[in-house]
Amino acid sequence: MARLLQRVGDDEGSDWMVDREEWNWDTGKKLVCDLRALQDRFDEVHEWAVSADGERIAAPVLTAPDVFRVWVNDSLWEGEYEKAWHLVFGPDGRLTALVRVEDEWTVGIDGELWDERWEFAWNPTFNRNGSVIAVQIKDNMEYTVAVNGRPWEQRFHSSRGLVVSDDGSHVAALVQVEPLAEADTVGFMEGTWSVAVDGMPWERKFINVYGPAITADGTHVAAEVRLDICDYTLAEDGVLWDNTFGCVWEPTYRNGRRAIIAPVRTGGSWTIAENGSPIWDSRFMQLWNQRVSADSEHIAAVAAPGFGLWTVVVDDRPWRSSFNDLVLPPVFSADGRRVAAGIRHDGEWGIAVDGETWAESYDMVWDPVFTPSGDRVAAKVERDGRFAIAVDGKVWSPWYEALWEPVFSPDGTRLLIRAVENGTYFRQVVPFDSTFQG
Repeated sequence: MARLLQRVGDDEGSDWMVDREEWNWDTGKKLVCDLRALQDRFDEVHEWAVSADGERIAAPVLTAPDVFRVWVNDSLWEGEYEKAWHLVFGPDGRLTALVRVEDEWTVGIDGELWDERWEFAWNPTFNRNGSVIAVQIKDNMEYTVAVNGRPWEQRFHSSRGLVVSDDGSHVAALVQVEPLAEADTVGFMEGTWSVAVDGMPWERKFINVYGPAITADGTHVAAEVRLDICDYTLAEDGVLWDNTFGCVWEPTYRNGRRAIIAPVRTGGSWTIAENGSPIWDSRFMQLWNQRVSADSEHIAAVAAPGFGLWTVVVDDRPWRSSFNDLVLPPVFSADGRRVAAGIRHDGEWGIAVDGETWAESYDMVWDPVFTPSGDRVAAKVERDGRFAIAVDGKVWSPWYEALWEPVFSPDGTRLLIRAVENGTYFRQVVPFDSTFQG
């Protein structure tokens, strides 16, 4: 009997889908696959991946001892692999997987493998429309990046952090450009890390580099850098901000602007800085996970106003409510008017919208999803091992064995449900206004 591993992942890249209007938004329920049959057919079924439009479900399956294949809607990719994992439907709908063949790793896309093979490959990262895929790779104890199957010529001592511009024209990664012997404190303080853009590292080296960010057209790259024991700042294209801080978290570009924002620690507390100077008057014990509205006019971040308390700050104004466990990264409505976030208080999970917490609590919640108008909020929630969709603080859907996050039609009148019940995966489009009367 197969062992069905039911860890349901999020839809990586689904927020980038540019063709949502082309999906089938006819109301009704479509039974896509009977997943119970997999238990008898395969030795193991690993994590499911579901396409953003709900039309396909996939998983790595074990067809024989140490033989993996990729299963999609009751069909198998032709190839057999020693390992197959990290299945992701890209923004363009193609299914990608990291696979190992003859002790070497590569990327499979809808069953076709890249020609190049490496000792290891990880962290597949997409541009906005999914036409460009970059992965970090390791070969002969050297590290670099492969873009659409072609590795950079330059090799580095290590690599982490990977970003691709929205248009796919440029790729950047954090790279170790100098070797560092064990206990070499002098070499450590002189700096061994930098940022490589399309394979070419910045001239300047740093003690540490974190959190790369890239503009939509790829012409500028920024990262958090460490200059000394307690001196941090941001660098853009290798040029430092004028000011240094006690600590800095990863930067964010304002869409369509050259402005860079980041949480910074100054004078023993945290605030938001833009292009090197604080722009908020408020100070907090901690501040991170900043998000920018689509029009670039508003900034929201998670903050600690006091010890053991968390809240959301929007444009320098904290919510009146605070929570004693944690707050997840905030989510803006499309028009930037409203902000919501998953929260946990006294061990129970919930959703807060504009500072007001839903009355119901759950065992777990996922990121809230605004309707296109921003007037209403839905979220995937879990209770007692089952999953449902809550709308404006009330569970309105049935409870399912498995569930993916809700997706609204472009006009907000319909909702796509992707779920598993009685061992069957289905997609269902429901009229939102009539089904979810609040």
